[in-house]
Formats: sequence, structure tokens, C-alpha cells
Amino acid sequence: MPVEKGLRADARRNRDLIVAAAQDLFLEQGVDVPLEEVARRAGVGVGTLYRRFPDRDALLRAVGEESLRRLDDLAEAAWREEPDAWHALCRFLRGSVELRLGVLPAKLEPHLHQRMRTGADLHEIRQRVIAGVQRMTEQAQADGALRADIGPGDIALLMTLQVYTPPNLPGEAAMARVVEIMLNGLRADAESPLPGTPLDEDDLRHYTAVRLPPAQ
Repeated sequence: MPVEKGLRADARRNRDLIVAAAQDLFLEQGVDVPLEEVARRAGVGVGTLYRRFPDRDALLRAVGEESLRRLDDLAEAAWREEPDAWHALCRFLRGSVELRLGVLPAKLEPHLHQRMRTGADLHEIRQRVIAGVQRMTEQAQADGALRADIGPGDIALLMTLQVYTPPNLPGEAAMARVVEIMLNGLRADAESPLPGTPLDEDDLRHYTAVRLPPAQ
């Protein structure tokens, strides 16, 4: 997790704990969860939280950046380590759903659009994620493994998959089953036609866009 240069080890640890707690609580309760609750979950004092993150926007940016970096790392590792694009895409989607990495940016998106107008850091990370998704999608189709009527924008939507299960049903098992059903439906030999048209690169970029301020 990128942090400010010069942080002491204990300060860095506290920052990481706060960001991790905020990620969990934003997913569980939404991005308007009280910051005092974030501090309690992280096991730090409220003053410690505000020294690192003076307001909610600063914490939202840190959480959004961390989630995007993990998506970027996941895409790169899958592409580098898997034998082909189809297996890389499957690993990427399984990891995104399991870690809920695609869900979190979707929850943060309105705040990023409305409040975070400065800095190109999130924009640059998003472009790397977009490029990774497009590369896996196009190569898996070229290899004949991924059905032709799927676009990279469709993959971005699948990254935000959530499964709601009854309290007596193990959530992880249900999620794993649904993900495999989803992946089987993406295979080139899947027989059922899809309604509508594929979501292409432009749709993907629009879906993940963060508006940047005009150049000075």
C-alpha cells in the first residue's frame, strides 16, 4: 500500500489498519459510516485517524486507490502467471469477486466524481486496470476460449458481482458456486445467446471514468 514518505513504522501500520477497516466498513455499511466506527474497527484512536486522514474525502481517496491498486496487481499477476488469457481472466474474476475489489470502486464512484477533482493518481491506476481487462478479454477471444459476444465492459460489470444468501447458507460456498456458473457462461462453447450488444472499450472507460481537472 503506497504511503507518505518518511512515516515511522507505527504510523505506517496505523494508516494501513485504518484503510483496511474503512474498506470493510464501506462494503458492509456504505461510505457514510461514521469515521469513529472506522477508528474503532482499526483499533486506533479517533485522533490518530484524523491525523492521517483529515476528512472523509481523504479516506475515500486512500481506500479507492488501495482497491484499484489491488485490482491492478491481481490483473498483472494473473496475466504473468497463468498459462493463457482464459485462465488469467478466470483468475482475475474469481479474485475480484472473492476480495470484493470490483464492488468497492462501484460504491465509491459517486464520491470520486463529485468530490475528487485533483490529482491523476486514480486515473492512471484505472487506465492500467482497463488495459489489463481489455488485454485478457481480446486475447481469450482470439484464442477461441471466450465467447465472441462479450466485451471488456461486460467483464467490468461481472467484477462487481454480489451474492446475497440466507443466514444459514455459507456465503463463501454460494459465492464460489455462482462465480463458476458465471465463468461457464463466458466460455466460447456456451450455447445460449445473450440479449443486447457487448459492452465495448468505450463503455468500460465510461464506466470507470474519473474526471480530471483541466490542465493549468
